[in-house]
Amino acid sequence: MAIKSTILKAELDISDMDRHHYESHALTLARHPSETNERLMVRLLAYALNAHEFLDFSDGIDSADDPALWQRDLTGIIDVWIDVGQPDEKRILKASGKAGQVVIYAYATSAPTWWEQVAPKVERAKNLKVVHLPEAALLGKYAQKNMSFHCLIQDETLWLTAGEENFEVKMTTLREETPSE
Repeated sequence: MAIKSTILKAELDISDMDRHHYESHALTLARHPSETNERLMVRLLAYALNAHEFLDFSDGIDSADDPALWQRDLTGIIDVWIDVGQPDEKRILKASGKAGQVVIYAYATSAPTWWEQVAPKVERAKNLKVVHLPEAALLGKYAQKNMSFHCLIQDETLWLTAGEENFEVKMTTLREETPSE
């Protein structure tokens, strides 16, 4: 018999000074048995950084064709495709063709090396943004059945407060989306 996903609940209070998004979100996350706490927390950070009324977690690992999160319009068209980790160029190009915008949050220390290898192969994906979150992998210890976080986002930095602990996650943009002409 297959091992089932673990369900976690998260309360996320977001103050995004860059996008002027100030809202509380009650989220339910399913952690696949093969997913690490670090990846789960990066998915939660990705949610905080892109919070929107239509943003939702996908089936992710359970469905290899889906992103970690996506924002779809009322007709089901994918406006934003959000992946975490280091996807290969085929997945990136496929996502670029399916969505209006693609955002990848790479969190491993090897992300800059991965990006150097993949970047030339995905040059034509004009709707692609790649962000490195080097400290995000340290957040795995905060993954619990019930979580509560306050997030302050400003100037490519995310400050996360969990109880009495504060954590700073600096973002490095490896590639900015190219504006449409």
